[in-house]
Amino acid sequence: MSSNVGLITCGRSTRRPWLAALTVGLAVLTGGCATTRVTRPPPPAPPAAPQAALDGFAVATTALALQGVPYRLGGADPSGFDCSGLVQYVFGQYGRAVSRVVKQQYDEGRDVDLDEIRPGDLVFFVTDGRRVSHVGIAIGGDRFVHAPNSRGVVRVESIGSEYWSRHFAGARRLE
Repeated sequence: MSSNVGLITCGRSTRRPWLAALTVGLAVLTGGCATTRVTRPPPPAPPAAPQAALDGFAVATTALALQGVPYRLGGADPSGFDCSGLVQYVFGQYGRAVSRVVKQQYDEGRDVDLDEIRPGDLVFFVTDGRRVSHVGIAIGGDRFVHAPNSRGVVRVESIGSEYWSRHFAGARRLE
């Protein structure tokens, strides 16, 4: 004897009791109707951690490890660097975003006196006679790492040398 009475589960009727039981079971497991998709909002993102202070010695060490990489106009990776690309790449290794242009880098951080320069500070020069146009990374003493020009490679020089001391424009500390 067959019955014309169907079971109703989640708003749908079925004449198959085993399917109804499965549907109800899925509804219980998922916390809702088995024929609807349960979506839950994602959990809130954790608060952003404060940016840790940069370790100037680590920054200087990373810059030193790039000695010998060729100069490449517009370069910002180990296949070739220009001066601001070197700075951007090195600081990026420590999660610190730095502008790509020398003038903008000069506006970042805080001013540092010549006798207060520490490893990891940025040192700036006016090499074209008009404005800040070159940057390097201090490594200690009066030495800095930079990507000099199209005829060179990333190398170490002295701020106190005749050429660089004449063109020195200032130093900045990114904190």
